[in-house]
Amino acid sequence: MPDTKPLLDFVEKLKAEKPEAVTEVREALGEVTVFVPREHIVEACRFMKEVLDFDMLADLCGVDRGPEEDPRFEVNYHLFSTKHHKRLRLKVLLSEDDPHVATVTTVWKTANWHERETYDMFGIIFDGHPDLRRILLPSDFDGHPLRKDYPLRGYEPYSLT
Repeated sequence: MPDTKPLLDFVEKLKAEKPEAVTEVREALGEVTVFVPREHIVEACRFMKEVLDFDMLADLCGVDRGPEEDPRFEVNYHLFSTKHHKRLRLKVLLSEDDPHVATVTTVWKTANWHERETYDMFGIIFDGHPDLRRILLPSDFDGHPLRKDYPLRGYEPYSLT
């Protein structure tokens, strides 16, 4: 199991500088996840990149925890430091009634496509995104297919006849 002590040191630096940006920290299976309130995600990401050298957004993805859960959605930011060779996850929780979070395209340009995919598949809205539109599905597609309440077999919106 990887040693999480160096990761926890990074988290402590984030907490010391931006205490409002950390609501919870979880360790599991050699990984560290930091829960960040949505209103602080941009400043947390900027601090992680500019001060702690997590210079790469390796992935950004959505999760639907289920329609019976509140908060229903997660946005996971998988960060990597090419200097320290460490990975860290930031997580924002969003309710079904208000699935909005600020874009981090101002921190990492690669967030553009990741956020568009998350919007397309889950319906999570990234406020301030420069071009938030579907990226995988047709623009007239109805729904978000990775939501857990989407029909199991889906549906065919286009007739082949």
